Amino acid sequence: MDDIELLRELIGSAKRIVAFTGAGISTESGIPDFRSPGGIWTRYKPIYFDDFMASDEMRRESWRRKFATDETMLKAEPNAGHRALAKLVEQGRMSAIITQNVDGLHQRSGVPDSKVIELHGNATYASCLDCGHRHELEPIRKAFLGNGKLPLCAKCDGIVKTATISFGQAMPEIPMARARDETMSCDLFIVLGSSLVVYPAAGFPQIAKRKGAKLVILNRDPTDQDDNADVVIHAEIGPTMSRAIGVN
Repeated sequence: MDDIELLRELIGSAKRIVAFTGAGISTESGIPDFRSPGGIWTRYKPIYFDDFMASDEMRRESWRRKFATDETMLKAEPNAGHRALAKLVEQGRMSAIITQNVDGLHQRSGVPDSKVIELHGNATYASCLDCGHRHELEPIRKAFLGNGKLPLCAKCDGIVKTATISFGQAMPEIPMARARDETMSCDLFIVLGSSLVVYPAAGFPQIAKRKGAKLVILNRDPTDQDDNADVVIHAEIGPTMSRAIGVN
């Protein structure tokens, strides 16, 4: 029995599956990994949250980068990997998708918002850092590209930022708690496209394994946690998951 057949068996016998997705699932939709050669973090020095808060200049640079690099994300469509996970959610077999991605592709593949736990936020909209009010990006884009105007909250005049977690910004407490709860109650934990180097998020597979869940790691390259997994597959996510759940 090959590893994909073994994955199919694990999925078939599991009662509560949790997926943990990283950049690798979205690179198959054409979104580059921030860390890979040519990725955003190799071209730009990261802007830390404290600097964003302290300086109009840093906020302006942050928005300039956002709109300069947004086109690729906006054009991206969910791929076979996203659709396979959406199918498992639809069947009631996958209780949650914990994601390190900020592209919103899980939701666009048909997964309800309530089933997606975004550890690093979402880059497809903005929010007020004071009152939390959601702001759509298009009006911000028009004002910024038109006259360089920095966005302020329509409700409270607070600072508006993309709804992502920046370097130096605290991880969101509620999503982290939800992710931990889902991890501790699953019987199959599938890692898809994460290098498992960013903590505390990369600790979830270890928690699942300690609680008795089967652990699968599906990633193009080896990870430091491969030795702990029940099944390790180094392959493309879309074709692998499509075969594992029996869809085209």
